[in-house]
Amino acid sequence: MSFNSLKLKGKVDIPGDKSISHRAIMLSSIANGKNIVRNFLSGEDCLSTIECFKKMGIQVEKCRKNEMVIHGMGLKGLKKPTQNLDVGNSGTTIRLIMGILSGQNFESTLIGDNSIAKRPMKRVTDPLRLMGAKISGKEDANFTPITIDGGNLKGIDYKMPIASAQVKSSMILASLYANSPTKIIEKNKSRNHTEIMLKSFGADIDVSGNEIYVKPAQHLYSEDIYVPGDISSAAFFIAGASILDGSELLIKNVGLNETRTGILDVLKDMGGNFEILNKKYVCGELMGDILVKHSNLNSTTIDSKLIPRLIDEIPIIAVMATQAEGTTIIKDAKELKVKESNRISSVVSNLKKMGADIEELDDGMIIEGPTKLKGCNVESFSDHRIAMSFSIASLLASGNTNIDNTNCVDISFPRFYDILKEITY
Repeated sequence: MSFNSLKLKGKVDIPGDKSISHRAIMLSSIANGKNIVRNFLSGEDCLSTIECFKKMGIQVEKCRKNEMVIHGMGLKGLKKPTQNLDVGNSGTTIRLIMGILSGQNFESTLIGDNSIAKRPMKRVTDPLRLMGAKISGKEDANFTPITIDGGNLKGIDYKMPIASAQVKSSMILASLYANSPTKIIEKNKSRNHTEIMLKSFGADIDVSGNEIYVKPAQHLYSEDIYVPGDISSAAFFIAGASILDGSELLIKNVGLNETRTGILDVLKDMGGNFEILNKKYVCGELMGDILVKHSNLNSTTIDSKLIPRLIDEIPIIAVMATQAEGTTIIKDAKELKVKESNRISSVVSNLKKMGADIEELDDGMIIEGPTKLKGCNVESFSDHRIAMSFSIASLLASGNTNIDNTNCVDISFPRFYDILKEITY
């Protein structure tokens, strides 16, 4: 893709939230009866989740555009798969499904693509083992393939060493199958979609501050779900409209869960020009429209207090920071190293090539701005968020920008480039 010094204008409908779409398939599969999921994200990652549950006997039908019907078989209704469960590129799929598989009365093996094979899993497998799960795999179950022999789980008290919604959610899901309650204590509050959705399915789960208390479940009940637009996908357009002169963009029906809106807090702190319209709750999740206009941004500092609420948005925030006045510091973000790529080095190396004044830290980066970006050949590292971030960067760069393997955006945002063309002037 190549663009030059343009602006974003018009309205955008954002596809369904990836995190919520994953959870909707998983919880619907282990609930009793038929569940309808509307505005489902048909990205590759979420389709990997569907395929895993199909291999365990779950019937999933696509009845119309972005609408899935899942015929749940109950907490103990999954069948032993006759093949390995392939999660593709999806870290959410593998980490959350491990919690469910730990409670089953059969053995299963999880595999994924080359990226998944490099991503650490002991952060999940270790606490699941503490609950009684029998898990084996490469390097003591830190890497795929990972085999789980489920059943006979016990509740535990667990203080999380890192802020991770995936680890927390995996433990919550395993807790449904335990013989006693589980208490999970977070350092910093991470995204809470699992807790919200489980309550709507009838689970006995209580949240008080950073403590989550889960009782074992006998049943999960049928529940139709509407998936709000993904704020992590909206972030690329939020940033683009903020830094491209003359831009004004209305982004419709975006999820505004407070554990996910860190990017809006950052934009406000940077002096961004935006407002939230038409707020409403749907299936326990807050959503609304975001109106964003171009503004002259100031630098900011992002640390551990905010990182769990915007970890996926750091690459596009870094692009935004190149156009802000002053020194932006991003720290306490080591988690970026174990995403689809090492997003610290991926962002820094690409922005340096584009002429940004940026320094790599062990846990983040320092960015001086504003700087004029120049077009060049950019590596996506087969990472969807890197590809989309630098597609936005290319809009304000002089000359042509060429990004390799832009097909990787299909993981989370299949129509990203179509929409970008429609609103670019």
